[in-house]
Amino acid sequence: MKKPRLRAMVGIAAAVAAIAIIAVFALLGGPLGKPGDASALVRIEKGSSAAEVAALLRGQNLIRSKALFQLVLRVTGTDKKLKAGTYRIARGASAPSIMAILAEGRTSQLQVTIPEGSTTRIIGGILENAGVCGAAEFAMAAADPSIAAKFGVPGRGLEGFLFPDTYLFSEKSGAEEVIGIMTRNFFAKIKSLAPDALVDEKKLYDDVILASIVEREYRVASEAGLIASVFKNRLRIGMALQSCATVVYVLTEKQGKPHPKVVHYSDLAIQDPYNTYNRRGLPPGPISNPGETALRAVFNSPKSDYLYFRLIDEVKGLHKFSRTFEEHVGEAIPVKGF
Repeated sequence: MKKPRLRAMVGIAAAVAAIAIIAVFALLGGPLGKPGDASALVRIEKGSSAAEVAALLRGQNLIRSKALFQLVLRVTGTDKKLKAGTYRIARGASAPSIMAILAEGRTSQLQVTIPEGSTTRIIGGILENAGVCGAAEFAMAAADPSIAAKFGVPGRGLEGFLFPDTYLFSEKSGAEEVIGIMTRNFFAKIKSLAPDALVDEKKLYDDVILASIVEREYRVASEAGLIASVFKNRLRIGMALQSCATVVYVLTEKQGKPHPKVVHYSDLAIQDPYNTYNRRGLPPGPISNPGETALRAVFNSPKSDYLYFRLIDEVKGLHKFSRTFEEHVGEAIPVKGF
């Protein structure tokens, strides 16, 4: 067969294929719903095949034919471009536009802000209210040692390593997916703040515990370093940390009580490993998820000989720092709230 004739036949075949694709698009293209209809939430798992995606879309009544949609995905090569994620697809969308959404990874994303000092419980509530994942699912995942190990966290849980920030999460994400995003952000931040801190896992864990306490104690960023220095001085001489924030953690996170306006002396007597009034040294784990200010304060705290601090200006959030107990005055003990 002569080459010109062969080229002509190939061209004809290509044209026929193109016409066939156009015809299939015409069959698929008409939307099944109206633009005003409620949208559908579609979750594409990683590694999903064209057949699985087509079945999912047909099950949501977003396309007319599973077989034809799957065929077009394969013929156009879109089956190799499908991206995992959660998508919110309008019921008035045409099949070609749905293909474009999935190939370009235009997932449905929610902006969520996690405040500094939030506990895992509080983060779970924020995520649930935002529509990202369930609070119970998040709490279970955050307490799972295998998930902590998977993301390189040197502890049995994720408390302390869920970096507070503003995130864009996919709608209806899995808790483990969210944890992965937050912990990767944490380690990226540590690498930028104090890369040497990543060398020793035990020291890093201790530093995060201390930062979680500093986070719940400071009110003015400029004082965070001095507060960290007070706690380091107490640890150095074997003095109890005597942090009200650890007592609040026991009350709210372990006993399920409301956040107190004032910590009373009766609260300081609670027998619990996290109560640093009657237990020396660091508590067993972090009591919050510290932000950059608290982490920086621990990694780069100034030298001081202070052993005490007390809130003296509720409005401005200023503390008085003292070297001796005689200088340290105060009866009721105010605590930092959310």
